[in-house]
Amino acid sequence: MDITDYDKALYYTHHCACIDLSILMMKTEDDILSKRIEQFVHAFIRETEFMKVKEARDTLLSYIDYVYRMEPEIGEIAAMNQTLD
Repeated sequence: MDITDYDKALYYTHHCACIDLSILMMKTEDDILSKRIEQFVHAFIRETEFMKVKEARDTLLSYIDYVYRMEPEIGEIAAMNQTLD
């Protein structure tokens, strides 16, 4: 897992950098992150209701937060695998 994709997504989301988010959406290997970015960018550009844009943004940020919380566990598993080898 490349945590820099999530760092970039967080930064671009807070700065409403839709072009950079779109590029990241195409480059990332995380399909869920890609889908969440797509939903946010689409809502940001097309939606007229602020609440729908906010909901899409919150969904993206919630997923990024979830990944950040899971990252230490993934690191612990990788460390365990190295000690077993």
